[in-house]
Amino acid sequence: MRRSSGVVVSLSTAMGLPAMAANEGLQLCVFDSRRGHQEGQELDKILFFFPSDFPYSVQLSVVGLSEGIITFTRIFSPDAACEVIEEERHSHVFYQAEPDIWMVMIAEKNKDNESDWRCDALIDVLKEAHSLFTMFNDSLQALLDKQPSGELARSRLYTFINDYLSDFYVGKKIQVPSFRDCLKERRTVQMLTVSREVAIEVQSLATVIGISSLGSIACKSLILFQDLLVATTLSPGDTANMFTYAVLRSSPEEYHRGSHDSSMGEQSNRYHMPRPLQRDNWSKGKDGFLVCDNQLNVGGLVYLAPVVWLQESEEHMYLCIYQHRSLTIIVLIPVCSQTDGEQGIALVKKQLLENASEKIVHVEEKLSRGWGGENAYHVSGYRYLLVDTDKSISRTSPPGKVMTLAKDSLFTLNKLREAIDLEKTRANREKPDHEKYLEVCIRAKNNSWIIAKVTQGRELYMVIERANETLLYASDAVEKFSDRYCDGAFSLD
Repeated sequence: MRRSSGVVVSLSTAMGLPAMAANEGLQLCVFDSRRGHQEGQELDKILFFFPSDFPYSVQLSVVGLSEGIITFTRIFSPDAACEVIEEERHSHVFYQAEPDIWMVMIAEKNKDNESDWRCDALIDVLKEAHSLFTMFNDSLQALLDKQPSGELARSRLYTFINDYLSDFYVGKKIQVPSFRDCLKERRTVQMLTVSREVAIEVQSLATVIGISSLGSIACKSLILFQDLLVATTLSPGDTANMFTYAVLRSSPEEYHRGSHDSSMGEQSNRYHMPRPLQRDNWSKGKDGFLVCDNQLNVGGLVYLAPVVWLQESEEHMYLCIYQHRSLTIIVLIPVCSQTDGEQGIALVKKQLLENASEKIVHVEEKLSRGWGGENAYHVSGYRYLLVDTDKSISRTSPPGKVMTLAKDSLFTLNKLREAIDLEKTRANREKPDHEKYLEVCIRAKNNSWIIAKVTQGRELYMVIERANETLLYASDAVEKFSDRYCDGAFSLD
């Protein structure tokens, strides 16, 4: 079951939740449906709950209701789990992160329409949080197998998700993605377009990085310029996860930016947990490599380089990040190739600098000369989002340009994207092997054209304001954009 709506009564009221729960802007929980079935052990089911200061009775009520909804909706749709329940005052969003492990977000609606969101965008928040968590901590099931009491999983979820949510704070309140974010696509990579000559030099640099490992197993890498991906040797899924982390926490702008106080120092120290998503966690060393300030000291052993888990290749890798001006190089060193621990990592870094320093400087200079600035991908007259779902790649109008759009334009596009989301879900369920072809063109209240096209794994969403009134004008505008920037993928011919 994709969605259930039209519930007249408030589920919060029906549950008998206290006023503070009903009025809280956001609740997020993670629970294991296999646990907590014995009387007196109900809390064992809950692995994480935000806000953590809610009474246990409220936490149990929220989790109990969520589990009840999941169980009830399976009666009508045994093969497709419930993802969204809409009610009068809240949106309930469900994501089955792992077998029997669920993440649930309950977002409160407000009266100023800022809560008009795409539920798929909220689900993507849960998916992104879980993917990043798994990359740094392994799966929740693996943590529960390692420590069946669940204490290890709970402690890691507590620090990680709270650090992740710090990005959503506006003042003292959390603000989830709304209709104003409809020209963004979470969990995708933004690429930098370069000339053939520069691409060859970047590939040469990636090759040198790959052979910098002291063992027989090559290093893997991502190369970014101005928070845009230039090259990668990872699979699309692992690239998307690592790119997301790099932009969130290790870009040059990020580690000079202020942090939000999540007040978790005591909890983190109590469990000796590394916090890869903690703001201001990286600083630049004299050799150009970023140093993780939040070192983990357990049993006298100091871990300087974080270890990440590449989910698609199933490898544990040491994470090392090097920066030269606007160029960021993420080097992933196989853990199995380094028997000397930190000493071995230091030797790899030294060898990389000896072999690649000149190439790094040269590539950065070439990319800087060709860089068009923050508006490099602005197309005059258009505000757009282009997504390649098969490759997890997206390109969008610069944020400063999107901000110039009228509220009605964004609101209408958000509604259209939600309708497209539902149609894609329905098509995937009924004809999973068929290509999806959709085309919608709407004239909004403010006379802007709102356009959506879906074809062969690629999606285009577009707003054209101050345009001619005819549908032919809008169609021609899309054709010109498609031919020039999308290799004709959305053209009629």
